[in-house]
Amino acid sequence: MALSAPNTSVPDDGRMLLRGFKRLLVLTGAGISAESGVPTFRGGGGAAVWRGMPFESLSSARMVQHDLPLVWEWFDYRRGIVAGCEPNAGHRAIADAQTSMLFDDLTLVTQNIDGLHLAAGSTDLIELHGNIHQARCLSCNFRQGLNEIDPTDRPPVCSECFDSMRPNVVLFGETLDDTLILSAYEKAAICDVCLVVGTSAVVYPANQIPVIAKRNGAVLIEVNPEETDLTPTCDHSIRGTACEILPRLFSSVTNQQHPAP
Repeated sequence: MALSAPNTSVPDDGRMLLRGFKRLLVLTGAGISAESGVPTFRGGGGAAVWRGMPFESLSSARMVQHDLPLVWEWFDYRRGIVAGCEPNAGHRAIADAQTSMLFDDLTLVTQNIDGLHLAAGSTDLIELHGNIHQARCLSCNFRQGLNEIDPTDRPPVCSECFDSMRPNVVLFGETLDDTLILSAYEKAAICDVCLVVGTSAVVYPANQIPVIAKRNGAVLIEVNPEETDLTPTCDHSIRGTACEILPRLFSSVTNQQHPAP
């Protein structure tokens, strides 16, 4: 494992970095999902356009108002691609750390909409950009899993108020849910370690999460195959993929709690 240390020295293999800490916040981005085969958002499955329309238009608040059935068709297409992807070792390492109670508090904040963290078994999860497998009512904001909705019902009808429903994701022209981002900020302010995985964390407002953590005394650790704009701010920057690095990082905490006899 190749390690880069912008501000401090780092153990040779990085296995000791999480030892002794009680409150951890993990922020994940597109990189961890790409390791499961999820296409980047720009590609939408291989092209910057779909049916001759730019993905920015299809995934926009304006299109929800203009042609909601087309928005559903686009997101059903994207969900079909994601359906063939499974959680990887990085997703599972985080979920296992949560369910095994390795820390007093382990909050997972993701910018991904693919649902792979939930599929891996993660519990304390904040999905900043929503979830592609859910629908949300245009009027009352009632949310429902698409596995509970007839796939031919497009757009779905809300069972609470009978208005139309839209994909439960943050679209171009929309802001993040204030409750979710504030919850993430609060967790960042009290964490001992902020682990940023598979994202450069440069897009507002999610980019404030590592800033808040660092400002309040947390150790900032980056896991990314490449240097990012966040790297100079990090205490430790680990070069590698989530699948390679996360199981090793979390195993060091497991070994600490359950030492060999």
